[in-house]
Amino acid sequence: MYEILKILHIVSFVSWFAGLFYLPRLFVYHVENNTNREMNDVFQKMEYKLLRVIMNPAMILTWIFGLGLIHYVGFASWLVLKIILVIILSGFHMYLAKIRKKLEHNYRDYSSRYLRIINEVPTILLILIVILVVAKPF
Repeated sequence: MYEILKILHIVSFVSWFAGLFYLPRLFVYHVENNTNREMNDVFQKMEYKLLRVIMNPAMILTWIFGLGLIHYVGFASWLVLKIILVIILSGFHMYLAKIRKKLEHNYRDYSSRYLRIINEVPTILLILIVILVVAKPF
């Protein structure tokens, strides 16, 4: 059962991260084309479906399978830190949902530069999480 949970956890977090990498990039394109009503509608639809159909289920499954794995690996210092990073990542996910909702209502206070910067947040968290899981430094 451990191997199955591990496979499902990996598949779900890869799907989640794909969305975390792509959604902020869609936001960049969205704000850069905010005067084009047709493009605005297309980006809103893409952002909505990415968040609701792919990212939300993938995040939930990542948590479920990850918590299931704790039964097999037990708690360790590195795992506590990993869980903290995943909580931060989940908060970032919710922040992206908030941005999507504001863009849907034509809130235009986000610059493409800001959105490009926050697009790097999941990369940093992914690197830290992978280091913890592979190296188990403490």
